[in-house]
Amino acid sequence: MTTAPTSTTYLKGAAFGFAAASIWAGWSAMTRLAVTTNLDALDIAALRFGVAGILLAPVVVQRGSARDRLGWLGLAVVIVGIGAPYVLVAAGGLRFAPASDQGALNPGCMPLFVALIAAIVLGENISVARKLGLILAGALVTMVWHAIDRSIAWNASRTFGDALFLCAALMTAGFTVVMQRARLDPLHAAALVATGSLVIYLPIYLAVAGTRLAAVPLPDLTVQAIFQGVLVTIVSIVLYGRAIVILGASGGAALGALVPALSALFAIPLLGEWPSKTDWLGIILISAGVYLASGGPLVGGNQPSST
Repeated sequence: MTTAPTSTTYLKGAAFGFAAASIWAGWSAMTRLAVTTNLDALDIAALRFGVAGILLAPVVVQRGSARDRLGWLGLAVVIVGIGAPYVLVAAGGLRFAPASDQGALNPGCMPLFVALIAAIVLGENISVARKLGLILAGALVTMVWHAIDRSIAWNASRTFGDALFLCAALMTAGFTVVMQRARLDPLHAAALVATGSLVIYLPIYLAVAGTRLAAVPLPDLTVQAIFQGVLVTIVSIVLYGRAIVILGASGGAALGALVPALSALFAIPLLGEWPSKTDWLGIILISAGVYLASGGPLVGGNQPSST
């Protein structure tokens, strides 16, 4: 049971979620570039959690593993849901399907999974307004995804990649619900994900890949290490965690559906690519759906509630 946010509280939570979604919007392109050039999914996970795990290890030493609130199963879901297993699945999908598919299916569908799991596990009774927002955002994400990629042929490889993206969305949904249920501090959650993945994954990576990262050009390695290890693994998890604390599991997760729209907007200054009239309509409608699904206050002061 969660209380509907006030206008001021909603804006604060939405700002955290929007910032996290902005980082996620760049993740698909950056990771797609990496896995099609000098790195693969194994390397991305090693960079991501090698850097973040070392930086956040002192947090775990100071605060512990939070098993009193999570239990072993909850701790495993947190690490799997947004840790090394998640990265391997999501980045692996980018070898088979384009980044636009990842941007639509992973963060775009994740709020739907969160709403379903939260209703079962947390007993959240999603309001009519939020249900409408979730349906609107999810449907339009899919429509825009198809419109953008109508020129790309469908094949077994792309279908497999899309299936991996949906699995990744389900994994993150599990993380979201467990974090909300345990009332876990966002920085502590990021530290558990990073250090847990470092301890579990890095020995396996070194046994399989050895010192392969040493052969990657230093500029490419540095850019990916900072982006994957700091921005994505630390900054975005903390921002997303704050959104969940303020807006609740389904409300915070709904902001992830903004990723496709943000990707299209970022393409204007970065690539000089302007959305078509249809794309602009999709961006506006997706944003409206996200606003409703995340619990945005309605005109007249009526608040969509999850209680």
